[in-house]
Amino acid sequence: MNEISGYYDKESNLLNAVKDLRENNIKIKDVFSPYPVHGLDHAMGLKRSWLPKAAFIGGAIGAISGFGFQTWVFTKAYPLNIGGKPFMAAPSFIPVTFECTILFAAFAIVLAYFFKSNLGLGANNKIYDEGATDDRFVVVIDTSDLSIEGAEQVKSKFENTGALDIKTMNN
Repeated sequence: MNEISGYYDKESNLLNAVKDLRENNIKIKDVFSPYPVHGLDHAMGLKRSWLPKAAFIGGAIGAISGFGFQTWVFTKAYPLNIGGKPFMAAPSFIPVTFECTILFAAFAIVLAYFFKSNLGLGANNKIYDEGATDDRFVVVIDTSDLSIEGAEQVKSKFENTGALDIKTMNN
């Protein structure tokens, strides 16, 4: 797999490069930035993330589990008669139900994020540039399906949009 990466120091140049590459039907493999860039998802043509749905499902499972477990414990498994109060006192279940909702939603979103980002055990993620976590923006293009002219076109697009550096990597 051959890759060409363009390095930028301004997010405006990055956005212009991504838009220019997409307008010319050049498939972008990935973009790395030190902070979230407003409009980059739209410029890359990314679909809406499914992580909120995972959080909702996890939260719903947590709420049902928390409320259901308390209901079972206080009505069937270990009913206590405290001052003649009913066994099923739902308002007293609210704090634990809320905490279970938050806990399960958090676990669901973390697991979904690791799954979506391929960050599990044994993941072999490539670091393109140390500056991508500090002050550089990196656009990576997979050129394995491009012709030599296509690769040259990518390099010229990077140059025209103000890339500080252009690197070609052969894997």
